[in-house]
Amino acid sequence: MKEWMLLEQNHGFLKTKKWEVAVLPCGATEGHNLHMPYGTDVFEVQTVADKSCEIAYKQGAHVICLPTMPFGVNTNHFNVPGGLVCSVTPTTMIKLVGDLVDSMERQGIKKMVLLNGHGGNELKPILRELHHRHKIFLCMADFWRFAADTHKELFTAPGDHADEMETSLGLAYFPEHMRPGTHDPGTIRKSRFDAINKGWVNITRPWHLATTNTGAGDPSAATAEKGRNYMDVITQRFGTFLAELAAAPMDDPFPY
Repeated sequence: MKEWMLLEQNHGFLKTKKWEVAVLPCGATEGHNLHMPYGTDVFEVQTVADKSCEIAYKQGAHVICLPTMPFGVNTNHFNVPGGLVCSVTPTTMIKLVGDLVDSMERQGIKKMVLLNGHGGNELKPILRELHHRHKIFLCMADFWRFAADTHKELFTAPGDHADEMETSLGLAYFPEHMRPGTHDPGTIRKSRFDAINKGWVNITRPWHLATTNTGAGDPSAATAEKGRNYMDVITQRFGTFLAELAAAPMDDPFPY
């Protein structure tokens, strides 16, 4: 049993601890090209949370990992041919996370991290929605940003969904759910508007139009070794942050 994993522990153990930080992994359930499981975002963010909390916990930080949320904002996947998607709206996500934050605060948790594993889960607005309502310190992180500076070193093909990076993580951490060699090229269709293609204007991508099978980026060069190397960078950096967060006093200038 992992002492930092809420789902694996019992009441007898949990009540002996004064938990300093709670980590809430936020995933999604949706298609990831033809070779990856629908639970990709759940498996990835849960692995990151587990390994990072372990690093912090073994440094003496009282960090608890909450159950991973399997439902995310996937409203732009509804028209994918043959696809099934489990989606909530952004307003539902705000309400759900808000209830969990309230739950943690009522039980004495003073710091909470929302760890995001799905691009459609825009969690920053949730921080703004809840900041003035709670005394708990609330922050969020997209797990892939912890190793953004290593992307060009580790991966050769650009992409952001079931691409080389995600496929490498899958091969390393949930290979039993992978179907290597069955992917399509992950071609991303360009918009007719140059401003959208250059990122000056943002839209909610309709995945049935933007991709052929929900893959964005060629996964051909993915390897398990790349996935492990990538995960090591992320978890060392996130784990270090969790340990620092747990140890920091909640004084007047906190978090400054």
